Amino acid sequence: MNSLIDILIFLPAILIAITFHEYAHGRVAYALGDDTPRLQGRLTVNPLPHIDWIGFAMLLIFHFGWAKPVQVNPYNFKQISLKQGMMLVSLAGPGMNLLLALAGMIAMRLLTPFHGSEWGGIALQLFHPLVTINIILAAFNLIPLPPLDGSKILAGLLPDSGASMMYSLEQYGTVILLLLIVTGIASKIFLPIAGFLYNLLYTLVFF
Repeated sequence: MNSLIDILIFLPAILIAITFHEYAHGRVAYALGDDTPRLQGRLTVNPLPHIDWIGFAMLLIFHFGWAKPVQVNPYNFKQISLKQGMMLVSLAGPGMNLLLALAGMIAMRLLTPFHGSEWGGIALQLFHPLVTINIILAAFNLIPLPPLDGSKILAGLLPDSGASMMYSLEQYGTVILLLLIVTGIASKIFLPIAGFLYNLLYTLVFF
């Protein structure tokens, strides 16, 4: 996003991606028995309750930012263990982003015959960011490092001893993640994942 026009094109996709990502976390937590997201007004697709304004400004300026995390109390979960419940809640965010990317990819395929027209070209310009932003957000959050969703997804798949080790990293996770971002290591981890996911969706839709 190197110009105002780029920002205006990508902004709707960014707002949709982060809003539905956080909404999905809250909706699954609520479905599992935790009322915390509802009480905090997070069961909505209105972007405003989900925006962290500092993180949003960082995203626009430095191309790295964050939304306001949905608070979840796993001790309220019913009929499921804390570990498995958190895995499902964490999966919901990236899963929602992949569904949005898939929807955007399908729209792009339907619009492809009209790419030569003015309105068709504009529509494709709007849907392509929806696909890429959601895939990048999903891939980044799948990195198995706290506070990202991937850490709790991995913890849900590991035995209790391994899950405890993952949870113990939470106090250092943010610092480690920032170091990975600054050094460029994070992009070397999630960009191949993003490429794989993009190619997978493209193959499914443009078969």
